[in-house]
Amino acid sequence: MSDLPGPGLPEGYEFSDDTSRVDVDRVHRWLSGDAYWAMGRPREKHERAMASSINFGVYDTASGAQVAYARVLTDRATFAWLADVYVDPSVRGKGVGTAFVEGIREHLRPFGLRRVLLATRDAHGVYEKAGFRPLDRPDDFMVLPFE
Repeated sequence: MSDLPGPGLPEGYEFSDDTSRVDVDRVHRWLSGDAYWAMGRPREKHERAMASSINFGVYDTASGAQVAYARVLTDRATFAWLADVYVDPSVRGKGVGTAFVEGIREHLRPFGLRRVLLATRDAHGVYEKAGFRPLDRPDDFMVLPFE
């Protein structure tokens, strides 16, 4: 677990992978009420997802309030999925989101992963700044939907 300034975070914010710092109420409210991919997600399902993930946050150093959240599912050897990335609207446009994703990337780098995947409808620019790019061969990927 670490609390670090985080690469490129604006002054006054810190990056952490300490799950005990996550404001679960706030994050659930963000995701279930404002994130198109998680609208209406039950709290119990969110807590199960967190329990099976590496959880990350960005926090205001003055107040300690959480201003961003993301989680990563990984085998810590070959593959990871970046999910539930959310930046509070009050800090959007300040570089927090890009620096947050870069911090997550650097946290994952020592694992020697082959790839990190994610899905986004509207934040391609943020992820491209951190090195993500479209799939070379999207037709190679398949999905097994349960919902």
